[in-house]
Amino acid sequence: MLEAACHHAGLDLIGVEPLRNHANDVYLLPSAGDSGVVVKVASKGAGERAARAVQLTLWLAEQGFPCTRPAEVEQPVELADHVITFWRFYAQHDRGIPGAGHLGGLLRRLHRLPKPPVELPQTAPLSSFADVVTADTTLPEPDRRWLVDERAQLLADFHKLVFPLGAGLIHGDAYPGNTLWDGEDVVLGDWDEPAWGPRELDLANTIQGGLRFGRSTGELDAFAEAYGYDPRDWPGIDTLVRIRDLHTLSSFLRRAARGDTAAAAELGRRVRSLRGGDRVSWVAT
Repeated sequence: MLEAACHHAGLDLIGVEPLRNHANDVYLLPSAGDSGVVVKVASKGAGERAARAVQLTLWLAEQGFPCTRPAEVEQPVELADHVITFWRFYAQHDRGIPGAGHLGGLLRRLHRLPKPPVELPQTAPLSSFADVVTADTTLPEPDRRWLVDERAQLLADFHKLVFPLGAGLIHGDAYPGNTLWDGEDVVLGDWDEPAWGPRELDLANTIQGGLRFGRSTGELDAFAEAYGYDPRDWPGIDTLVRIRDLHTLSSFLRRAARGDTAAAAELGRRVRSLRGGDRVSWVAT
């Protein structure tokens, strides 16, 4: 399938390297293009999402916004049960993930852009989460029922919130791990979940990183300063952080269903911490 997709796009498969297997399968074609091409393989059901990511990033690049850019090939490519997109590769040279302050500045710029000429869905937090949980066979039944009930309560709370930053184009999965070095600059990547919705949703992910993944107070301060607004001062942030907590479980549920024992172990640990109401650190695997 990968070979057929690359042949369709006219790209060299020599030296292909797997990069990641999480929500999508991601590969690097080191000999393709000027500096390599990244191949993202998703399920065919993500075809509309894949096309939107390509169209939106082309528009963002025209606006001068620093984003990951699609490779200059005909795409997306749909084969069998998969949809494949191709992206420029940004070599990181072991520099580490850009700091949260970089993301704050990028989101400030993104949220000031006009409405794009690309059809965006209205934001719908946890829209598929109940289906994923219901279909799961790895968690005990009481855990599954609790997660479905928790989702319902959080969505009820969400719809009561008043958002001071208003609605606009949001990235949908903005956190420092989705930023990359581009020379001395930083670009925002992973455009699978853009939407039109409350801007605070893009800020909550980094705040959740401080609670669950050890992001320091200094980093959160830098993030807020670069964005020009501190979401920690807003009463609704806890609801958005808890929504993000549930959102992060989806990929672990899917991986556990495929027999990934490490994902299953981390999934169980996260669910126990949620049910216990604690804020212990989680492991990013």
